[in-house]
Amino acid sequence: MRVTPLDATSSSGSDRLVSGEAVEFDIRYARLGSRTLALLIDIGVQLVVALVLYFLLSMLIGLAFAGGFGDVALIVAGLAVVSVVVLVGYPAGMETLTRGRTLGKLAMGLRVVRDDGGPIRFRHALTRALVRVALEWPGLLPPLVWVPSLTTMLLNPQGKRLGDLAAGTIVIHDRTPATWGWVPAMPPPLAAWAGTLDLTGLGDDLALAVRHYLARNREIREPSRSRLGYSLASEVAACTTPPPPPGTPGWAYLAAVLAERNRRAMHRLARARAATATVWPDLVRELWVPAPAPAPVPPLAPGQLRPAVPG
Repeated sequence: MRVTPLDATSSSGSDRLVSGEAVEFDIRYARLGSRTLALLIDIGVQLVVALVLYFLLSMLIGLAFAGGFGDVALIVAGLAVVSVVVLVGYPAGMETLTRGRTLGKLAMGLRVVRDDGGPIRFRHALTRALVRVALEWPGLLPPLVWVPSLTTMLLNPQGKRLGDLAAGTIVIHDRTPATWGWVPAMPPPLAAWAGTLDLTGLGDDLALAVRHYLARNREIREPSRSRLGYSLASEVAACTTPPPPPGTPGWAYLAAVLAERNRRAMHRLARARAATATVWPDLVRELWVPAPAPAPVPPLAPGQLRPAVPG
């Protein structure tokens, strides 16, 4: 079985997650720093929402007292409704509508997903919000009650807080690092040789492993880097022809193969787009061209009968 670059010892902070469909993909769990910044932004948003709602509530209560319908119970009920909306409704509603993101998480590039990587639903968002209010925000001493949640986040391998443990969710980085989509440039001495390559046996999984290795090989410590590079070069050489020129460095060989594969893929995409641009207007013209107007029918002479239309 091939070992991908992420299996080697690395400092990139990426992890593996297996979805409900048994699909394995790479993610980055959100840790304490990014989640704290997102929480601070959300607290600021909640304060603004609370001030606006309290202002509207005070106006409504003033009108109620002016009309003789106000009492203490109305004030208590209004404060309770505003508190629930701010502390529970904002995080639960935002995470449900935006599929796992509040304004703070959106600013920090974070997203809440299920343990299997799927999008969360209202029950997950509501559970997270209720646990936060009941266990992480009770009383008037938030720093004191934050200790269990902070301890859980630091000790849990996935950085979960108490709400994540109760709801079965995790928080991940939603923004993909730019290096993952990086494609190496073609080494000039190998350009002519790469044009003769037969790449039909090079699969997507192996090409993705080579791209990850070239993009992040400096983060992999020795001897894992050399062993992994030799393994990938051997696999690529076994499914491509002709062999590289003598004396070609391993990194240059892998870079040339990957750059040539990307160049051919871009060329095929450009041809497909050009063909679509040529065929599609003709197809639209054939489908939407207006039907010819019927020929005018001459008027009938007196006593003449119009022939029946067949069918």
